[in-house]
Amino acid sequence: MRLHRNLVYTTIDSLHAIFNEGEYADKVVARALKKDKRWGSSDRKFVAETIYDIVRWKRLYMEIAEVKEPFDRDDLWRVFAVWAVLRGYPIPDWRQLEGTPERKIKGRFDELSKIRKYKESIPDWMDELGIKELGEELWSKEIIAQNQPAKVILRVNTLKITKEKLRAILMDQDIETEFLKDQPDALVLKERANVFLTDAFKEGFFEVQDASSQLVAPFLDVKPGMRVVDTCAGAGGKTLHLASLMENKGQLIAMDLYESKLKQLKLRAKRNSAFNIEYRIIDTTKVIKKLHEKADRVLIDAPCSGLGVLKRNPDAKWKLQPEFIDNIRKVQAEVLENYSKIVKPGGKLVYATCSILPSENQEQVKRFLTTDTGKNFTFVKDVKILASESGFDGFYMALFERKEKKES
Repeated sequence: MRLHRNLVYTTIDSLHAIFNEGEYADKVVARALKKDKRWGSSDRKFVAETIYDIVRWKRLYMEIAEVKEPFDRDDLWRVFAVWAVLRGYPIPDWRQLEGTPERKIKGRFDELSKIRKYKESIPDWMDELGIKELGEELWSKEIIAQNQPAKVILRVNTLKITKEKLRAILMDQDIETEFLKDQPDALVLKERANVFLTDAFKEGFFEVQDASSQLVAPFLDVKPGMRVVDTCAGAGGKTLHLASLMENKGQLIAMDLYESKLKQLKLRAKRNSAFNIEYRIIDTTKVIKKLHEKADRVLIDAPCSGLGVLKRNPDAKWKLQPEFIDNIRKVQAEVLENYSKIVKPGGKLVYATCSILPSENQEQVKRFLTTDTGKNFTFVKDVKILASESGFDGFYMALFERKEKKES
């Protein structure tokens, strides 16, 4: 087990882009993996996993390395040295790693591992917020679970293939998968693999979507032939799931504020052979008003803090700010108030977030039900998914039914 110079240099360059230039880790990793065509799968695995590892444990490693932001290259090498020592790599005699204090690093790690904000590598404000909203014990369990690397989960596109057939096709390419109990469309990869390079992906046989996220579309209880609106569609993971549950029958309207996201969704829909989707950019309030009381089902997959998906977005720990969470709560309240009006009497509404904070979830639901719009709805049930209990992303979803109008 030894370190290879070109892989480590790529890792250092990537960390510079993420920490000093504010780039997103997933984009930086994707670019890094294309750097050298001669790299084998184990080389690419080292680069991707090392970058994510150091991003995930940034605060702990910074504290051990005794460096502060903004990092110069020497600082990044010191942080890398901490990672290498703690992972058991022999330190090579490279100039940048000269004098690495191995015993001191291990001693500091043992010392800091007694303090949660260092041990779990989170900002002070996030630790305080987690305790306030979930309580000390549950927050501790949850942040430990959120620091585990995410598994790769596929959602089988039932418009094109069955779960069993897809599993067999992937098996032929040495990609082993397992079924997931109570998740009819999910396959879990036994080991990480770049599934986007497979013919099965190019032919639209599956999408990559976490197991918790795959529960949202079925919760809406759609049927073929309905008119369904996904109000915050984004790049459309849940929209595509709805299309397959509707068997391409009926009308599925995908809406978003950003045209660029809907363009991505169009490409994905084409690959998935999802043909019942219409695209609408929310550029004025008229777009929503035109649909008032017109839809059988409405999904509000609301913008949120993303504190349920730190597993797959570890850099969000450092990008998120407390002010953002205060603002996003206001946005959630407005979105719930405005977009719920699209549901017709007797129709159903789902409000969902990928957050674990009650202030973005149960409290939003409670507040909504006291508003003039919310009084037209009956709360049916909600589901809270915690990473510490499920092993997957943290998620929340609430189901409402719009009351029938009283005959005058």
